Amino acid sequence: MSDHNPIYHLKDAYFFEVPKPFWSRDWQTLDEVPEFLRRPYDEAGEPMPTVEEFNEAMSGKVLIPQPFADLDSLYAVRTGLGISKYMILELLLAAILYLIFTRLAGQLSSGAPAKGRLANLFEAFILFIRDQIARPAIDAHDDHGHDDHGHGDSHSHHGAAALAAHEGDRFVPLLLTLFFFVLGCNLLGMVPWAGSPTASFSVTLALAGVTFGTVVVAGMMQFGPLGFFANQVPSMDLPLPLAIVLKPMIFAIEMLGLCIKHLILAVRLLANMVAGHLVLLGIMGLISAAASYSFGLWATVTGISVVSSTLFSVLELFVAFLQAYIFTFLSALFIGASVHQH
Repeated sequence: MSDHNPIYHLKDAYFFEVPKPFWSRDWQTLDEVPEFLRRPYDEAGEPMPTVEEFNEAMSGKVLIPQPFADLDSLYAVRTGLGISKYMILELLLAAILYLIFTRLAGQLSSGAPAKGRLANLFEAFILFIRDQIARPAIDAHDDHGHDDHGHGDSHSHHGAAALAAHEGDRFVPLLLTLFFFVLGCNLLGMVPWAGSPTASFSVTLALAGVTFGTVVVAGMMQFGPLGFFANQVPSMDLPLPLAIVLKPMIFAIEMLGLCIKHLILAVRLLANMVAGHLVLLGIMGLISAAASYSFGLWATVTGISVVSSTLFSVLELFVAFLQAYIFTFLSALFIGASVHQH
């Protein structure tokens, strides 16, 4: 029954974990036990656990219905499309974000200022991402044209400069989506019995893939398909024989670097979220380790562990916001690099 030992909040699974008294099992016969739980023992020819052992092992585990898949275990799909815990949490988060921003957009569509704590809170986030992330990282910086005073074409000149200065605004919706989705996934790790989807490499890799796709598409729209790849090689005044040798090598290095930096974007988010959960698991695990010793030692370790876990939870809350900001900021930098001439 080793398959029933989950890594809480870290490993994606096809069940939700709750305290056993909240979800007890009462299977009467082995035929009532899901087939995928009995299959490993049949295939290995090992003695089948009793129904009481299955009930004990599966109490507290809320199995997710799988209409499109046949499970191989609590953590793996045998065939088909499995619906996992993280998939449900992500869909739930997407629905919550949709409701919040639909309501906020309805309030602001009239042009009236934001009113209410929720509207003011999200307005602050939105303006921060637009003014402190998107525009500085993506806008084309143009310093000329600001000393033109009193000339007849000053309005048109400053209008063009303002348009160029706000080039990053067209990427603000994407950056807002990335920020709030990553933040929501991070915060779900603080919810008891839920888990953080960003502690799964498949999730962070998909998020980084969105940034990578935006970089490629935006760069090709700006320079054309061939121009985008040509723009990966920095402009260098080299003699023709030397350019023939060096530029293909530089192009290969730059393309490899383009892929690596987006991969690192995924790994960075994953590592930071997993690290916080592992620290909390390690601290709380000390309580179980001390249970076999004297009551005094157990009480001391428990007190220290609870206080330490509380402090680390506060730190993890800060990290949830910080990593959402870093992911969004790096995404904006990569997009900005793709739409500007090197």
